[in-house]
Amino acid sequence: MSARADKSVPVLSDIDREILKILLVPDGNIQSSTIATKLGIALSTIRRRRRRLENEFLKTYHVLDIEKFGWRRVDFFISIKNGKANTVANKLIEYDEVTYVGKSIGEHTIDLRVETIVKDNILLLDLLEKIKGMDGVND
Repeated sequence: MSARADKSVPVLSDIDREILKILLVPDGNIQSSTIATKLGIALSTIRRRRRRLENEFLKTYHVLDIEKFGWRRVDFFISIKNGKANTVANKLIEYDEVTYVGKSIGEHTIDLRVETIVKDNILLLDLLEKIKGMDGVND
């Protein structure tokens, strides 16, 4: 059975896909009139389709603007030795600065990706030294 024959898989028109391409950019807060002009489609059509796409297929997230607090996000890419990825990940997630830890596959030199939020370079360097000194961290 093909994916199109499966009733649970939504089928989007070419216009819907074009609207989604425009909306799914880092700053997808674009006016419907701009989309209508760009695609050469009536504004009422864009509004109707956009409303349906947003209600049925898109998720909206709120993101804290950490720069307003003087913070910044820093990602660490960590190489693990001796099969200790889970141990290191569990230790890292306990740090207040760490917001996310994920395992990486496909890249032989990166085992963990760690997202952090830090206030300044001093805290960043302290965190870096803690991570480098952890048992199981290779690089």
